[in-house]
Amino acid sequence: MINEPIELEVIEKRISIVTGHFGSGKTEFAVNYALDLTKHMNKEIENSRYKKVALVDLDIANPYFRSREKQALLESKGIAVLSNTFGYDINLDLPAISARINGPLQDQSCRVIMDVGGDQSGARVLTQFKNQFINEEYDLFCLINANRNETASIEGATYHISAIENEVGLKITGLINNAHLLKETKIEDIIKGVKLCHELSLKFSIPVKYHCCIEKFEIPLKRYLSQNKNVNFLEKVFVMDIIMRSSWLDK
Repeated sequence: MINEPIELEVIEKRISIVTGHFGSGKTEFAVNYALDLTKHMNKEIENSRYKKVALVDLDIANPYFRSREKQALLESKGIAVLSNTFGYDINLDLPAISARINGPLQDQSCRVIMDVGGDQSGARVLTQFKNQFINEEYDLFCLINANRNETASIEGATYHISAIENEVGLKITGLINNAHLLKETKIEDIIKGVKLCHELSLKFSIPVKYHCCIEKFEIPLKRYLSQNKNVNFLEKVFVMDIIMRSSWLDK
């Protein structure tokens, strides 16, 4: 049964947990999101309640495209990067979460982005931090790539969202459309994601946070959203740089 349309605007919370199916681009978003937050915070540091940004890499399920791989870049922008107890460049993928992660989680002046592994199995690591989230300002974002077979339909995306919520015992608070086909992405592929996320939003009463795209799609995507404006949706376009993809993918 479809719920009533929602008229919600997502307000930024101190802790943003980023999850999504394998291949949804959650790490690319998490890194771009941290950089964007830092850029805006630096402009408004005197008026902001937050004075620093930390990116916590909790992805212990996927050995590729991890935010910790960009630690040098992120730290050069003033972003603290926390991951396993052995350091970001260790070869073995050991599920050892550093106790230092509790620092930014408890620091009320720190804006925290948590990059969590794909699927419910990867999100399971959140359960050990659940008590800290209960009385805290947090958002649990779910990235949806409408061009991945597993999340290309309402049924598939519904299963994915429900599996994550059931595993960690937390509700998804925002959807992020990151529909892409890597280098083959066209504006139609992104619009497919817009439509899917809108349907999911109405079904679950979860607001859409962002529609992601690279710079060349920004204007046509904004034009589409303007021409198909729906008062129930107040999402924004989030323009990302391609940071995580290795050059071998282009060969």
